[in-house]
Amino acid sequence: MPRGGPGAAWWDRLYETDRPEYLDRADAGDRRRRVLRGLARVERLTLAHRTFGGPVLDGLRDVPRPRLLELGAGDGGLARWVLDRHPAVRATVSDIAPDVVEALRAGPLGRHARATVERLDATAIDAPDGSYDMAVFTQALHHLPPRGAAAVLREGTRVARRLLIIDVWRHPVCLAVVPLSLLCGGPATAHDGVISLRKAYSPAALRHLAAGCGAPVALRTRFLPPAYLAAVAVRRA
Repeated sequence: MPRGGPGAAWWDRLYETDRPEYLDRADAGDRRRRVLRGLARVERLTLAHRTFGGPVLDGLRDVPRPRLLELGAGDGGLARWVLDRHPAVRATVSDIAPDVVEALRAGPLGRHARATVERLDATAIDAPDGSYDMAVFTQALHHLPPRGAAAVLREGTRVARRLLIIDVWRHPVCLAVVPLSLLCGGPATAHDGVISLRKAYSPAALRHLAAGCGAPVALRTRFLPPAYLAAVAVRRA
């Protein structure tokens, strides 16, 4: 399925790429580490954690002692932002990459009284049904092929009452942010940024994946300024 959805226009299909990012390559070595550092810097400078954290807090507002699962957490900046602003939330912070999990455990989240760091695969989450009030997966869905993205929708809505996915908005105009990635994160970060934008899923693609993920998932999407797609998925009764 095209990343622009089953009915993607011809120009959208040309815009798409199957080129791997450094983050997805086991042989990328130092370039992968530079991308991770560059992404963390870009997120701090653009206040991305506040942008992503707002919908998280909104979704947990009516839960007295919320249980939050962050998948693909990277440097854990979003989890730290939420923990600082919600005194009752308990967060499980996870990633699939062993080196990222090791860094999370060695950092502030590894010592936080209300945080647990685990290695989890977002496409096959090792947790019982209904373990969390919300699962969140930010800026990572585009790394997965359609089958993997469908698995995230199925698994995220199994282990949590609500799954929040935030990723970059799919449109060539969003390539305008690449110079910022180059300036703040360097060439390796800009390289991965261009590929990320061209691999992002459209709202139509996400709705198609939700309909065929193997579970009764209801999904709604919206534009999240300045250039993000936010999708909330829940299991239908």
